[in-house]
Amino acid sequence: MKQIFEETKLGDLTLKNRLIRSATWEGIASPDGSLPEEAYAIYNELAAGGVGAVITGFTSVSLHDCYFGGMMRLCDDALIPQYKRLTDAIHAHGAPVIAQLALGAYYREVNDRYMQTEPDDMTAEEIQHVVRQFADAAVRAEKAGFDGVQIHAAHFFFLSRFVSPAVNHRTDLYGGTTENRSRILIEILNGIRAAAPGLHVTVKINASDFTFGGLDEDESLTICKLLDAAGIDSIEVSGNGTSVRGVRAHANEGYFVPAAARISDHVRCPVIVVGGFRSLDTMETVVNNTKIAYISLSRPLLREPDWPIKMQEDNGYISKCVSCNGCYSSPSHRCVFRRREKNAE
Repeated sequence: MKQIFEETKLGDLTLKNRLIRSATWEGIASPDGSLPEEAYAIYNELAAGGVGAVITGFTSVSLHDCYFGGMMRLCDDALIPQYKRLTDAIHAHGAPVIAQLALGAYYREVNDRYMQTEPDDMTAEEIQHVVRQFADAAVRAEKAGFDGVQIHAAHFFFLSRFVSPAVNHRTDLYGGTTENRSRILIEILNGIRAAAPGLHVTVKINASDFTFGGLDEDESLTICKLLDAAGIDSIEVSGNGTSVRGVRAHANEGYFVPAAARISDHVRCPVIVVGGFRSLDTMETVVNNTKIAYISLSRPLLREPDWPIKMQEDNGYISKCVSCNGCYSSPSHRCVFRRREKNAE
């Protein structure tokens, strides 16, 4: 019988349990991607809380990606020492750390300004530029001490939009069929492998776009099978519009489990699932009744960064997260209840 709190191997990475911190955007970095002291405090608290591995928040591969503010970035070698300090802090607690490499949107330089450009309007040369940006960022991640990188192809950011039939209407090698639309993901994977072969490479993908004409579960499965055949090390299954309200323990946990379980039946690499987990017994049921290997957590760790330790000490302990989504509108995406508790002290 599999247990959440047992040591496992995720590829070449050793995890002390099956819990992974899913990438969660903090939005507190400087425009150039520099990290404030608050970032180190957040990640030190997370790693000290007992999670098996940490995936950092949205980390753009481009300096000119201005999809939203506060993004971490791995677009300049000058940033490597700051991110090395971050990985050192996480490693001190015995947790591997993976950088989520992402692009909010592609921005083309026009008359000394950078303009957002949709996949249909990009040239083949611009697509190759994006592929190189991901590979270059992976090299910086490796130099900064990251154990792996995650290709962010979910949540309708650039790569998610590129693979979606609702957005990509290209008629060349990067459009039309599922294989063509996902070609950019395979090229990024191959580029990272060539440039930084020591890294664990995972991908985050939508089980569904939940959008008319978008990626559905069948096509998501096809893309996952293509990535698996190309040698991806693991797959994290999420979905567009991820944060369901009103999640309650033993009632409506694990809303992406059915899709993730189906994917896990058809790929060789480990599958990670995120989405609304609030109790240890539910998570252990998932890893024992399906081929899903790991559980990733986001909002519960905003509420209680030490939730893993609390569960290990008391297997009946239920997350205090009430799925209010107030964290999304709070500074640095902190839990509003934690903020109130601290203010009351």
